[in-house]
Amino acid sequence: MHFFYPGIRPIILPGLSDLPSPIGYLTGILLIISGVLVSFGKKFSTLSLFMGVVCLALFLFGHLPPFLSTGPMNSSPWVKMNKMLAFAGGFLLITAAEAPRHENKMFNTLFKLAPIGMYFYAIMLYNFSVGHIVSMDGVSGLVPKYIPFPKFWTFIGGIALMGSAISIFTGYKTKQITLLLAAVLFIWLWSLHFYYAIRFPKWNEGENFVGVLTCLAFCGIALMISATAGRDKTVT
Repeated sequence: MHFFYPGIRPIILPGLSDLPSPIGYLTGILLIISGVLVSFGKKFSTLSLFMGVVCLALFLFGHLPPFLSTGPMNSSPWVKMNKMLAFAGGFLLITAAEAPRHENKMFNTLFKLAPIGMYFYAIMLYNFSVGHIVSMDGVSGLVPKYIPFPKFWTFIGGIALMGSAISIFTGYKTKQITLLLAAVLFIWLWSLHFYYAIRFPKWNEGENFVGVLTCLAFCGIALMISATAGRDKTVT
């Protein structure tokens, strides 16, 4: 996305879309390299830890201040803030999958704390579930026109997200419930996000395509939690 639109994408850091293109290109290259190394399992633990810390810093210092300054009535900063917190959690979960022993005590401590990433993800799920229910009129308007009873599906979606968050926090049937969550997110990916990305690819500088990518990432995080919940007591 950084090669198609100027500056840094708002999902990464808001308010920097007017930066010179080379800065955006560099950001895009760093993200691509990180994604390739993690996907192929090359030094992914330390890299994921670094990216998790970076995403957490972006959440605290890049997304939280704009949200606090604009207030809860502006949903865009709230959505991006929660997504960044979930990204931080996802990277930390990748780190926890195979945390190596490190000579540096600080790194060892961070590796041990990596499993808390699932709770960052659960916070996003809970917040989005509340958004589905409290702002039902607005959220139901995002349901494609070809799907009947949009408010019903919006409510069911909110319940699914809330139930998944509660499962992660309590450890109750986390393996099964997060697997179902991944299936639900995958259905949303094709029925909703791809629908808007194909129909309106250039809306808000590719925001619909960003929605496709974030939904795919959240689906992957749910699968990671489901996979580790069955074999690691520190996660369940």
